[in-house]
Amino acid sequence: MRKLFFTLIAFSFACFMSCSDGDIIDVELDFENDFYAKTCGTSDLVFYKTKSDPSESLSVVIKSLTLDQILSFTGADTLITKSTNAFNYRTYSNEKIIGNDLFCNDIPPSDIIITKDYASTCDAEITATLTEDDNDGIPAALEDRNGDGNLENDDTDGDEIWDYIDEDDDGDNVPTKDEDLNGDGDFTNDDTDGDGIPNYLDDDDDGDGVKTIDEETNTQNQDPTDDITNPDVGPDYLNPAVANTDTPATAYRKHTIIKTYVVTLMLKGIDIDILSQDLLDFGELSDSKTSGSRTETPDFN
Repeated sequence: MRKLFFTLIAFSFACFMSCSDGDIIDVELDFENDFYAKTCGTSDLVFYKTKSDPSESLSVVIKSLTLDQILSFTGADTLITKSTNAFNYRTYSNEKIIGNDLFCNDIPPSDIIITKDYASTCDAEITATLTEDDNDGIPAALEDRNGDGNLENDDTDGDEIWDYIDEDDDGDNVPTKDEDLNGDGDFTNDDTDGDGIPNYLDDDDDGDGVKTIDEETNTQNQDPTDDITNPDVGPDYLNPAVANTDTPATAYRKHTIIKTYVVTLMLKGIDIDILSQDLLDFGELSDSKTSGSRTETPDFN
């Protein structure tokens, strides 16, 4: 998958205490790297991490911010400035704690007893990095067709979807992942018509003069793989003896593009009795919303 596609958002928040100019210090409280998110009310976001044995939590509340906002950016870097972020380190008498129930409540659950609550204000920097991929079986690095190191100028079929996020690189309505006919994981050695162009980049796989996308002899369902005149040979788009021009294509298939965000948090200027440091690496967000997809259907010309 393509790495570091977009660095989307960084937040800087005013802090009311002086900060040293020291280096990043690892979390001294022995928490895991992952942290989690929960929305308080309708617009406040709390980032937190918890542990047991002993039971402890770290949390920071970001006012007027939602996770959906963080994960909505798809363009240039965006800077949003906020102020007064509440940081808390808490300890509990319980042997185990349920992380999601500890936050966004003025009064904690009855079975949770807070033994110590250290509070501070701090700065926070949130960075969200988006990776997109077509999961078509071709590594993104190999979809740099012209070898210039830029994936965003390679569009084999001219459908205005870059190859590295295009499920159908040659625009023949046969998904790239289905053009590894011998199933060996190497898409470059499947060349039905022997023209030197592998099927996943060839818009006329059998070389019969009729484009693969137009070899739908039964139904125009944007799927040439189910149109079979001779079962002994296979689909018509792989059979050079069948060159039916009666059913030209009228549309492209819908494309699904996989989206993955990496969200990290850096806290600055924490000042509590047991911890005073300039930078605290809070870790990486673990949340189902950081993985998803979007769809595009190319215009058919």
